[in-house]
Amino acid sequence: MRLIVNGETLLLPAVTDLPSLLAALDLRGDRVALLVNDDVVPLEARPTHVLRDDDRVEILTFAGGG
Repeated sequence: MRLIVNGETLLLPAVTDLPSLLAALDLRGDRVALLVNDDVVPLEARPTHVLRDDDRVEILTFAGGG
């Protein structure tokens, strides 16, 4: 599957949904915010959110500090 992740085109043949994308990128889903085609995907919707070729995915990570 071809996806645009944070502005970079990636070819990820085993990726079909958000959980498999996060696993392929070695990211924990509870520590990121996800947007697909400019729409926020809530945490409870991620397990069933299917990706399609050329979807634009933005992954926002949070850093604590103070």
